[in-house]
Amino acid sequence: MSAVLALALPLAGCDSAGDSGGTSAPPVTTPAPSPTPTVDPAAYRRELTTTLGPLDKALRAVDKAREGAALSKAFGTAAAAANTAAASLDIAKTPEDAVSGNAALAASLRGLSQDLEDARGDQGRCATSPRVELNAAGGLQPVRDAGAALSELGYPVRLKLPRTEKPKHRRLGNGSFVKDSGRGGLGQLTIRNGTSSDAVISLTRGKRTVFTVYVRKDSKTTVRRVKDGSYTVYFTSGTDWNSSKKSFTRDCSFEKFDDKADFRTVNVSGGTQYTVLTFSLAKTIGGNATTTEVPADEFPS
Repeated sequence: MSAVLALALPLAGCDSAGDSGGTSAPPVTTPAPSPTPTVDPAAYRRELTTTLGPLDKALRAVDKAREGAALSKAFGTAAAAANTAAASLDIAKTPEDAVSGNAALAASLRGLSQDLEDARGDQGRCATSPRVELNAAGGLQPVRDAGAALSELGYPVRLKLPRTEKPKHRRLGNGSFVKDSGRGGLGQLTIRNGTSSDAVISLTRGKRTVFTVYVRKDSKTTVRRVKDGSYTVYFTSGTDWNSSKKSFTRDCSFEKFDDKADFRTVNVSGGTQYTVLTFSLAKTIGGNATTTEVPADEFPS
């Protein structure tokens, strides 16, 4: 039987420091994050002034504008300026203590922009004043609150918010003439207003308005000295009479009687006969006068 010789080879040993005799890799170090730069409060104050300046100017113009087309245009300009200011605030570099206030101001200005645009309406004949509509919308208070919060932190918000108005209830006296340009006959017209709204009645011949008279609700009035002729009778009813627009501003309707009002004067034995008519503005049993709605712009001025 042959013997097998085993050769034992020594293993390389490690020293106490774990050095195997090779080159060790350098330790990996993670760089510390750079500190977030702070926003200079003074720079943000300047940003607020620059951003809000054009809006403040547009809002001041709203206060100076007269009712009608000028006021509607001013509302539109201010709405656009509020939206632009909100967009600028969204990207403004803001100090940490003003971040939430800046966001609140931007959101409130967007709401104000929408309220201003909605308040403009179409400004047709039967339209509430934009100032009344803006008051009802309530969009000014969030702007005040957001502005006050930033101002308390030392970031003044300078905006002259426009004045608003509460709904009005303007009325003329019963029987008051809105227009009177062609009487002088013997005819008489009595108008009974049995509705729950004031009304204005206009008589026209062709395209010419002869007279227009105001009749309060649950009242009547008589117009005398009506000239002979065939008249179309229009009437409008509603709440809050705007004399400059010659229209109510709320709950408006515009109608006309389908039948003409014919006034005639004839000489008869022993005297003169003339026409006396009565129109009622309420549904009555036995009434025979029908009416038709008309567009507001077709109602006589």
